[in-house]
Amino acid sequence: MKSIAQLTAGTIALALLAAPALAQEAKTAVPPKFDSKGIARTETVRRAFDSQREAIQVRVDFAPGASFPKHSHPGVEIAYVLSGTIEYEMDGKTIRLQAGESLYIPAGAVHSAKNIGNDVISELATYVVEKNQPIVILAK
Repeated sequence: MKSIAQLTAGTIALALLAAPALAQEAKTAVPPKFDSKGIARTETVRRAFDSQREAIQVRVDFAPGASFPKHSHPGVEIAYVLSGTIEYEMDGKTIRLQAGESLYIPAGAVHSAKNIGNDVISELATYVVEKNQPIVILAK
């Protein structure tokens, strides 16, 4: 029987293998439908991971200058930048990522993200989270 760490690593590896194809698709896809804050979230996968967790992938598009406020997740997130440059704030640090780079965000870690460029940016967010919980928990 595989350990949870091995299963999580396998899920993450599969997600990252799919990312280059999604990056190409990001260049030719239908324009995203942004909310009033300039964020578009498109869920691409949701499957049971085990009896307590599920694996979810979401494409997140940010309009120029758009930001997602401080929040956390009830499980881990791996953010892979499909296009553009994004700036994260986590643990008092600023982390700048460009297309092709990724960030591991531990369960419960409060973080925020901002498009610091002049073009729409896209990322693929892969979550392994507790079932029946909101994916995003806004910080107070």
